[in-house]
Amino acid sequence: MNSPEPPSSVTASPRSLWTDWLVVLFLFLATALVVVWQNSRLAVLWDLSLVLENSYRISLGDVPYRHFPLPYAPLTFLIQSALIKLAGRAFWHTVVYSAAVAGLATVITWRIVLNLLHEAVAHPRLLAFLLVLPLIPLGVYCIFPHPFYDPDCTFAILLGVLLMQRLERKGISTWRSLFTGAVLVIPLFVKQNMGLAFLVSAVAAFVMLMAIEGWQRRPVRRHAIVLAGILAGLGIARLAIQFTAGLKNYWHWTIAYAALRRTPARGEMLAIYGDKMLLLWIAFIAVGAIVWWLNRRGRRVLMAVSALLIAAPFLWPSVYLLREPDASERAERLLAVWPVLLIASFVLAIATIKRHRGMALVLPFVVIAAVNGTFMSQQVWGSTYAIWPLFVILLATTLLGLSSLRLDAGLVPQAIGRTSPQSARLKGRRSWMLLPLTFLIVASLLISGGLYVRSHERLDYANLDDGALTRSTLPQLKGLSTRGDWMPDFEELVRYAAREIPSDDGILVIGEDPFHYATGRRPRFPVLLFDRTANPYTPEEILELARQRDIRWLIVKQDLQNEDDNVSQEKDQLTEALEQDFEQVESLKNYDIYRRNDSKKSDEDDDDKDK
Repeated sequence: MNSPEPPSSVTASPRSLWTDWLVVLFLFLATALVVVWQNSRLAVLWDLSLVLENSYRISLGDVPYRHFPLPYAPLTFLIQSALIKLAGRAFWHTVVYSAAVAGLATVITWRIVLNLLHEAVAHPRLLAFLLVLPLIPLGVYCIFPHPFYDPDCTFAILLGVLLMQRLERKGISTWRSLFTGAVLVIPLFVKQNMGLAFLVSAVAAFVMLMAIEGWQRRPVRRHAIVLAGILAGLGIARLAIQFTAGLKNYWHWTIAYAALRRTPARGEMLAIYGDKMLLLWIAFIAVGAIVWWLNRRGRRVLMAVSALLIAAPFLWPSVYLLREPDASERAERLLAVWPVLLIASFVLAIATIKRHRGMALVLPFVVIAAVNGTFMSQQVWGSTYAIWPLFVILLATTLLGLSSLRLDAGLVPQAIGRTSPQSARLKGRRSWMLLPLTFLIVASLLISGGLYVRSHERLDYANLDDGALTRSTLPQLKGLSTRGDWMPDFEELVRYAAREIPSDDGILVIGEDPFHYATGRRPRFPVLLFDRTANPYTPEEILELARQRDIRWLIVKQDLQNEDDNVSQEKDQLTEALEQDFEQVESLKNYDIYRRNDSKKSDEDDDDKDK
């Protein structure tokens, strides 16, 4: 069988171009508005402070990994520190940033899907538009609406995938190929596990394409140049790290320490594929695909039956809404579609591997690897909130695989990717299954995904429901909104600090608020948020560091919005250790204020000498 030539680009008439621009504008604005809406009703203080506090200290000149520990890749923090330098300390620019990235990610996903489908199925623009609609509520920043590394890494991966697709355009220059290779390196420096899985799989994909093209005696120069661009990107990054943070420091905190504290056990990572319901859903898809494959005459009734069978696993989350009021149960049904799609897309990619070439051949495997790399941090439940665009791309590749299953012996090999009367008839027959199938899946994802976002079930580790909606009145945090007394209580602390604590005194805050960002005080302590992931020090080491850094004040938040038991336990242990040197001088509504008691420390030193 002669493999069809890969498409060089998506061609469009002037009318289609206008339609495309309207689609782009709609998808961008709709996704961005969801992010703005999310920011108007909730604030996850712990995670927001993690990014803002560390980004603020970077904007002041502190170098991560050298001056303070940071078990995360740097780019998200560097981007936010650059925004702080340009726009100042203001919460509104984080909202604009998150909304813009979310909107762009949805648009890029639409373009990737359109590139996949445009010559393989009938009505490619309609199908691409439908497939991307669930990203309006499930976009990269729609579930968690504050600047963070998972959404940024997904955005970088989408850019890389789009550039990989554009390599198939005729006349692509050497510099563009080099640039593509360099861009593929970026996700590695946004989030380690996602970026590394994506980069390794992308390198393997280009090596595979080079082997295939070489075996078929086709030019391999373009792929070789991309690999050279990857090496150049890694080299530039290595030099930048060496001359700033130091390569040894970077490796210790982002690889060795992060892997020690954040990597789950292998059994936990594979647990997502152990659900008994998974076998049932795969059986539904397999039977639907077989019915579709055997329906050589293209009977519409059989196509509808096939579509219902294949769509069943994706319809179940919406059907489950009718019988289960518990938001966490509904969320689990929605997230359970991930392993179903991963297995189905992988099997179809293998089964139809001879019917594709170029990026359409390797893209499913690259995306599957990136998704599984993401699960190395928090499996399905915690990791999927920012990678739904990858779900949509896999769904598109699955539909593409289904569309390449033969309806009539001897017809498909000549028809795929070519314009002929046979191809037109075949695409028309496919549309009788693909359009209803896509509509059913998209409708279910919109319903279940919309309720998932509205109930903010992914953010259940934070108390976001108790109390009235309050908004910050601090100029630096204007627009920050959430339910409860978190904002008024924090503003009381800020006013107290401005009135009672000298600006040059060192302060150690055990809490979850963007204290230094809001007050403009320079951080003196190496750790700003204390949990097992971000804090490498024992309570005794923190006490000694507080002495070395001349920390004069201790602020302890009593009631945390973050309801994680480990965080609360860490707070109690630290407070108990630090009370050796500090005594309480004030109690605010939700904060206890301690001041260093030098005479207390001197008495303890004298006791140690006597012993």
